This record gives sequence, structure tokens and C-alpha cells, in this order.
Amino acid sequence: MSEQSQAKTVQVPDETGENLDEKIRSLDRILDIPMQISVELGRTRMPVKDVIQLSQGSVIELSKMVGDHLEIFVNQKLIARGEVVVVNEKFGIRISEILSPQERVERMA
Repeated sequence: MSEQSQAKTVQVPDETGENLDEKIRSLDRILDIPMQISVELGRTRMPVKDVIQLSQGSVIELSKMVGDHLEIFVNQKLIARGEVVVVNEKFGIRISEILSPQERVERMA
């Protein structure tokens, strides 16, 4: 009988002492959690009387100017900014700036 070589998994601890495999398994637990992503085109304020008068074809002027970067939210938290693009006749957004982790934490407070 010939001997077959078997691969062994080597546990390599990182600087914190945790094994990389353990970290990957921990991350795998959250990778399928759905998150809501939304892009804000702009905002405005209107008195109730103007809202009541809105009808089909009405135009609402927003705070953003043409060419301004739009804000990208994940679970209602601002994480990035980008610009509108069209892909296969659908709107998309090209990310141009991602907030640093520190900026994201500061905005949560």
C-alpha cells in the first residue's frame, strides 16, 4: 500500500493571539445579514398647504445642485458619497468618497 500525503491545517495566531480560522468563521456569521442601502438625492422643507397641493407632474425643488455628490447610507448611517451613473438603463452610484471609520463613529454619537 502506498502512503498518501494528507494536508494539515496549520493554526496561525495573529498579533492578538486569535487564530485566523477563528476570525474567518466569526466573520462568516455576519456576511449574509441583509443591510439597507439608500442614496439621498436631496431634501427640502414644505409647508403642509404646499404638500396638499402636490399633484401628478408637480416638481419639488431639492437642496442638491446638479453635479453635487449624493450621500450613501447603510442602515440609515452615512458611510460614503458618490455620483449618479446610468448602467444598462438603470441608475447607479459611483462611490467617490468613503468616510473613515473615525468619521462614521463620530456621526453615530
